[in-house]
Order: sequence, then structure tokens, then C-alpha cells
Amino acid sequence: MYEYMPNGTLDDHLHKLGSHLSWLQRLNICIGASRGLHYLHTGTGIESGVIHRDVKCSNILLHENWAAKIADFGLSKIGPINQPSTYVNTHVKGTFGYLDPNYYATGKLTRKSDVYAFGVVLLEVLCRKRSTDRSLDEGLVTWVQDSIKEGNLKHIIDSDIRNEISPKCLKEFVRIAERCLHNSPKRPTMAEVLFGLEYVVALQVKFNNSLQFAGRTIFDRMVNLFSFSSNREREKAAILAQRDSKLLSTRKDHNMFPVMKEVPAYFQSPSPSLKIFKFVDLEKATRKFSPDLLLGEGGFGQVFLGWVEQNTLAPSKKGVGIAVAVKRLNQEGLQGHGEWLTEVTFLGHIAHPNIIRLLGYCKDEPEHLLVYEYMPNKSYDYLLFTDTIEPLSWGARLLIMIGVARGLTCLHSAKLMYRGLKSGDILLDEDFNAKLGDFGLVKYGPKTGETHVSTRVMGTYGYAAPEYLSTGHLTTKSDIYSLGVVLMESITGRKAIARNMPKGQQSLVEWTTRNKSNPRKLDKIMDPRLEHNYPIQGAIECFALALRCVSNDPKFRPSSEEVLQSLERIYALHQ
Repeated sequence: MYEYMPNGTLDDHLHKLGSHLSWLQRLNICIGASRGLHYLHTGTGIESGVIHRDVKCSNILLHENWAAKIADFGLSKIGPINQPSTYVNTHVKGTFGYLDPNYYATGKLTRKSDVYAFGVVLLEVLCRKRSTDRSLDEGLVTWVQDSIKEGNLKHIIDSDIRNEISPKCLKEFVRIAERCLHNSPKRPTMAEVLFGLEYVVALQVKFNNSLQFAGRTIFDRMVNLFSFSSNREREKAAILAQRDSKLLSTRKDHNMFPVMKEVPAYFQSPSPSLKIFKFVDLEKATRKFSPDLLLGEGGFGQVFLGWVEQNTLAPSKKGVGIAVAVKRLNQEGLQGHGEWLTEVTFLGHIAHPNIIRLLGYCKDEPEHLLVYEYMPNKSYDYLLFTDTIEPLSWGARLLIMIGVARGLTCLHSAKLMYRGLKSGDILLDEDFNAKLGDFGLVKYGPKTGETHVSTRVMGTYGYAAPEYLSTGHLTTKSDIYSLGVVLMESITGRKAIARNMPKGQQSLVEWTTRNKSNPRKLDKIMDPRLEHNYPIQGAIECFALALRCVSNDPKFRPSSEEVLQSLERIYALHQ
């Protein structure tokens, strides 16, 4: 029994029904399909991923709101995601026209085989021709590649959408498709494809807005990206402009626009998938913000437990529907309003199993609220440092850190810097899967090797990278330093800063780095509550990895992908 998809398949609308699909509709369908494949490849479980092996337009189903879903898993293969996942089979299976040439020639199946097939789907969406169109002597892929070489790119576009596509958007879309069709090692991951397509949508939206609002100032058009249903919602755009101009006022040119342009348009406005809640509904969901339902509080405000209906997210009675966490901001805190806006604009566009899901938001003046999925097992620091509960096993700690590394890798691939990672920001669902929470300090980052400079250092002492504290220079390697501190907490069972410890042991990084000369003396380092229930070699490698992460020189720190691969290898030693 399957969920009914009233709009049929992408193949139906492209090749059978002759439906008019706008360019933006097609892009959003591609984004939905790529998001599904990305989840299959990386997010179905701690140890297993799925290779679909039959990606094609007829296996992309469309919901009544045109949301795309991947279907037909009859040929799928399941395997460990911490390995290249190459399967050798003498019986090659799939659909002609979508088959990866490397898979067809060698029988070796990898996730990049799905990426190739998705590249073919992208061409079908652009050209509205079947992968095996009989009017094309050499097939769709070769025809498109030859047309590009001959400079006939515009002539391959479906005539229905030829006048809708901006030149930059077309160039970027074709570039993504070409990369998908490269030889296997050079193909992108589905995460890279997903973020590339999000960028394409941003280019198209910007192009559409420039046509629609020709004659307005650059600032007017930029602010219009932050469009809302009511007059009051327009204030969010003003908050964005005010906040960024304040942060950038330390620059010599005192100009907000150059840096604003660096942030893709899809990160400048809330995702349309977010629900806009009314304050009265959140009052009902939390029993008028009952103190009995208070989950936590801080400088930003308070977080309450609430209940909403699963499908509509309408308020429901206690214990009915699904549980949610409702963050209600302190009305007097200016910083909280900026962080609220950051979460709304960034988090709604990110879908990953190891990143907390933002369901929606509320801005009924003077109230600002955020609604998240509820994490019943609290935060990682609670489980690590609470003496009255059973300590986490070595394997459980590794799995949590693997989840954190996956979430961070997702952010870094989108040029996002978490800026402030700590064990208290790692939330755990009912199955103890780790999810990054609290995105109020996230920054969109420059290209690799460059830095973002801020005169206002944000984060938590004990976790912040030394170069960030001393210069304000922020890169993805700043996040790696914080990740290394959390990894050290996992190994030692000690907090990043422990005021109750003897002098010389209060800073976890300083204390552990003094022991790096002889990492084999594990008894001095390892959490005594583990009671030696860990593989010695795995513990040594984990400690060495943590030390690399907290290197004073950012150049010597690994990337988040390298950390992830190392942790998965260390976890394999535990098995």
C-alpha cells in the first residue's frame, strides 16, 4: 500500500500529457527529487545508505501540490555509507537511456550511478525530450553535449519555457547536468546537486524580480525577496537590512550591498515550506505556555513543549498529534530577534537527517516564535555530564559524533558556518540520532580559503577557535575546532571549561594537549565511567583526530568530510 500521488509522474507531464510546466515548477520538482536521492544516499540510517539504481522521470511521482517523491525501489541496493559502496554484478539492471556507462561497462554500481541518471532527468526537464528519443540518432545525452560544443544551447530548450529562463540560470543548470554526466569520480554528490539547484532557483527568482520591479533601487529589489502575506510581515525585510547594515558598519566602505549580494537569494527569505503560525494557535498548543511544559530557557527566551496535528500542524490537545518544541523569544532582547531571523531564513531551506527541522515560525508583534520538531532525549551535554543517569557507551558516543559530523558536512557544503557548536547544541531524537540545533549564529561563508571577518565575536568560550577569538576571522575550520572540543568531551567525559577542576585542568583543550606526547596513556584521558569498555586502538585514533581538530593553525585541521570518514572508520573498529 502506497501513498496516492494525484499528479502522476514527471514522465506523464513531460512526455504524455503535454502539460504546461513552468520553468520554476520544473526546478522545484528537480529539487524535491534531488532531496529524496540525497536522503537515500546518506540519511536512511547510521550505517546504511540506498542506491536507487533506476532513477528516471517515470519514478518521480508528483503530489497534489507538485512536490516530488522518489518511487519504485525494486532495483535498489543497500550498503554501508562509510565505504565507497561499489557493488559488482554480472547482471546489469536499470533503464536504457539512464544507465551509467561505467556501470554498464564494468558492472560496478555506486551512488554516482544514481547521479548520472539524475543528470539525464535534468536534460529531459530542460529539453522535454525522452532519454531515448527516436528522433535523435545518438540519444539525448550525446545530442545535448554536441549542441553545447556547437554553441546551440538555446535551441535545445523546450519551446514552452525558452523565454522564461534567465541566461545565468540556464548556464548554471546545464553546468550541473554536465557534471552529473562526467566520468564517475568527477560527478558531484547529490548534496552538491541539491544545493546547486537551490542556487539556480535563486538566480531565476532574482531574474524574475528584476523584470517585475524594473526601475526600483537595488535595495528595493533585494528586500522584495523577503516577501510576506501581510503588511506586518514586511518588517522582517527591514530587520534583515537593519541587522546586516549594523554588522557591516565596521567595513571601510560602510556599504551593505556587496556582502548582501554574496548570500544566495534562497537564504535571504523564508522557505515556502515553513508554516506561518498564529500566536493564538501556539498558545493553545502549549496550554498558554504552561510552566509545566517548559523545556528550557536562556538569554534568547524560553522553549516549551507543545502538540500539533501531524498533517496540518494545527494546535491539538496535550498528547494528541505530534510533539513540537516552541521557542518564544524574549521581547526585550535585541540579539534574540537577529537570531530568530537567521533561523527563519537559513534553517527552513535545509533538510538533513542530522539537522533539526524547523516546522514554522510566528511573528505577531511583539511576539517572535519558532516551532521545531521535538527531541525527546534532550541534548548531548545532558547525557554526557549528568551523573544521575546511565553513562553513554563508547559506541553510542561515536554514533552521535558521526551524526554531528554529517550535519556539519551538509552545512559546509552549502557554505554555511555554524559558528558556536557545543555539546548543548546537539539534540537527540527518540532513537538517539544526533541533530544540530540552535542556528541563530549561522553565517553564510566565503569561498574556501577565505574568511568572514566580524568585529562581534559570537559563540561559547571553551569551544571557539583561537584565531576567531583573537582576530574575528571565521571559516569552516573554526567549526572544526569546536567539533574537536566536543569530541574531546566525548572521550574524557569532561566539560570544555570546568571551573571545579584543579588549576591547569580547567580548560579541556589545554589539559588534553599536554597529554598528547604519550596518547597511549589512556587512563589519564578516557572517561572513567566507560570502565575500559572501548577498543584501545579506536580510542587512540579518536584522540589523535580530536587533537588535529583543535590544532592552533587552521591549515592543519581536517575538513568535516575527513572527520566524518575518520569517525566511521573508528566506529568500524568498535564493531
